Amino acid sequence: MNSQKCHVLAFFVFSVLLSIILYTTKLSEENRLRMYNQPAATVLPEVCEALSEGKTTWVPENLHMAPFGQSNCNGYMTQNHYITRTLSVEEAAFPLAYIVTLHKQFDMFERFFRAIYMPQNVYCIHIDKKAASEFKKKVEKLLHCFPNAFLATETEWVVYAGVSRLQADLNCMKDLVKSKVPWKYLLNACGQDFPLKTNKEIIQHLKRFKGKNITPGVLPGPHILKRTKYVYREQRYYSFSFMLGTFLRKTPPPHDLPIYFGSAYIAVAREFVDFVLKDPRAVDLLEWSKDTYSPDEHFWVTLNRIPGVPGSMPNASWEGDLRAIKWSDMTDLHGGCHGHYVRNICIYGTGDLRWLLNSKSLFANKFELETYPPTVECLELVLRERALNQSEVPVEPSWYF
Repeated sequence: MNSQKCHVLAFFVFSVLLSIILYTTKLSEENRLRMYNQPAATVLPEVCEALSEGKTTWVPENLHMAPFGQSNCNGYMTQNHYITRTLSVEEAAFPLAYIVTLHKQFDMFERFFRAIYMPQNVYCIHIDKKAASEFKKKVEKLLHCFPNAFLATETEWVVYAGVSRLQADLNCMKDLVKSKVPWKYLLNACGQDFPLKTNKEIIQHLKRFKGKNITPGVLPGPHILKRTKYVYREQRYYSFSFMLGTFLRKTPPPHDLPIYFGSAYIAVAREFVDFVLKDPRAVDLLEWSKDTYSPDEHFWVTLNRIPGVPGSMPNASWEGDLRAIKWSDMTDLHGGCHGHYVRNICIYGTGDLRWLLNSKSLFANKFELETYPPTVECLELVLRERALNQSEVPVEPSWYF
């Protein structure tokens, strides 16, 4: 008898648990169908909240921006929610200059440009000479709508780790110093970057340095010394390009400059840019660097460690929080890449969203909109909400996503 009661009780418990599981599954399926049948834009906040909390959720399709089509520039900017007025007095008094180097992925650039665009700033866009003609046309058409954005007047055939990458930034610098926009700081970026802070937050971060240049870097270790010890030459072919190393030793650096190693990404004051373009030490270092490996990783930091140079920081190190990057050999620090690695750098997946939102850095690298669209879309949504909450002017309805 007791045995029968146990079996009845066990059957009852099993039935209850099965009912709960089936009911929960039904709710989950109904919720998924509800989200699926709604426009992607309306469910994005809910999806982003779940992803930022590390939860698994259904993800909507890529939210494509409205194309140019038949609409004029005003229509394009309105449909795509560009911010068209300066949001605060602080931002109006502290315009920024941006350099963005591109060679592919127009959709990713379009999202990045919208995320960093503010009407008081100025933007120089450098397109790699080897980029597809259709890509160039799209970028040119986009920039036509913005009086404070333009293509670099001189362009380079950019070779990875070659001086051409450094020269692309310098070409834009020459254009930006001629701009009528009284910009305070210059920041460089590439088309696969994305901001992690609002324009106002970027300005407040830069102000803490009181006119000093941010060029993260240190004296090179033994494994880096070969980059400037031997001659490297750019090799350009129709379908590919690369840096060719040789056993030819280079002459010592000009002006007895100690060569530092650091980031290619910088945030520098306008006076420093004038120095870079005109001072004999900078001009000579550029000439000496033309046959080195990845000179953009020693050029800026070396010049900024010279005492007396405008905005220099001779005793600086890696500080600055300019870029959040997940390197493949540093998983113990960042917890791993939830997308995939390219050249040892993580292409961020949706599982990286929480890490990105918690980062103190101004920007992150790298993103692929086509591969992991919610990562970009959720970051942009969070940033836009913060920017509009910080606004001191009435917010236009079209500024909301």
